[in-house]
Amino acid sequence: MANIEALKTQFIEHFGGQPSDIEVYHAPGRVNLIGEHTDYNGGYVFPAALTFGTTLLIRRRKDRSLGLASTNFQLSKLLSIDSVAYDREDDWMNYPKGIVHELLSQGIAFTQGYDLLYHGEIPNGAGLSSSASIEVVTAYALLSMEGLPLDKTKIALLSQKSENEFNGVKCGIMDQFAVANGLRDHAMLLMCDTLKVEQVPFRTGDYRLIISNTNKRRGLADSKYNERRSECDRAVEELRAEYASLELLGQLSAEQFHNSKHLIKDETVRRRAQHVVEENERVLQSVKALSEGDLERFGELMYASHQSLRDLYEVTGPELDALVDAAREVPGVAGSRMTGAGFGGCTVSLVHEESVALFQEEVGRQYTGATGLKADFYVCSIGNGVERLEA
Repeated sequence: MANIEALKTQFIEHFGGQPSDIEVYHAPGRVNLIGEHTDYNGGYVFPAALTFGTTLLIRRRKDRSLGLASTNFQLSKLLSIDSVAYDREDDWMNYPKGIVHELLSQGIAFTQGYDLLYHGEIPNGAGLSSSASIEVVTAYALLSMEGLPLDKTKIALLSQKSENEFNGVKCGIMDQFAVANGLRDHAMLLMCDTLKVEQVPFRTGDYRLIISNTNKRRGLADSKYNERRSECDRAVEELRAEYASLELLGQLSAEQFHNSKHLIKDETVRRRAQHVVEENERVLQSVKALSEGDLERFGELMYASHQSLRDLYEVTGPELDALVDAAREVPGVAGSRMTGAGFGGCTVSLVHEESVALFQEEVGRQYTGATGLKADFYVCSIGNGVERLEA
């Protein structure tokens, strides 16, 4: 967790005033344990909130200005809270601006302006939901400061809409939902179509979660993410010849898909749909394995998920594949897979505590040898969703 007193000092250096009226909020990053590219297809995902994320310091202003600053980026700005618009040159600030825009469009009238200082501990572009973390903490803090209801599911939906429409990234609901609703030492079995959620105790005994960062930055909006979404939409359209009321691939069972996949004319589109349907089944199998304490089976499903994302959905790339290939060779690794949208970003691995040091040494060495890049490793714990830290 960030050093709050040091952040307050930085806040005063940037915005002036006294530290006594600063309030502090935190939203985590998230890791998806299994269930990738199923969220926008109305399927199951199994994410967990991390203990590190975005800390937000916020204070009321006496005018109607919005002051935005970050400890991570030099770019800062002062603008009117009543009229925010997307500007590519504003970079990271478009995420909080999008939240303000969405709140205004929902009829929320701000009673005053605010100064906001963000401190992010999530590697930018790593696929651990830094954007969702910024969005959710901004919405939660502003609603709290205005004395308005704090419905975390509504905050997640508002944040997703902001990212979809204001920032132009057609993400599903998983990231924002996990960031908002995380529970310490639990992962969330989330049905993205209905938002029905079950908090599942994440008991791994002597095993630890390690996130490995490829340090190959990926930009969702610039990646093939939206292309994959449109391919899934095409699959649904063609499958409607058999299932007239089908709206999302996540509504199909594996048996239904395999009986009707011939209706999808394009082989590439068929492979995309196959991944989604089979990945959906893997999530449910993983939750069952975890509840039975069968970590070996859980790990096998992680590897199977990565293979499907590599071969059927084609979103891994040489860096993520190199990390998983290296992880397979380390004794004590139960499973490993890419997590997030792909095309760079991170893997998540389940590693026996006695192998943690060996994992970082060996995977790091092999990864650098294969790609020329240096990986970063985070041995993580599962934490809470968005919350107020202190007044």
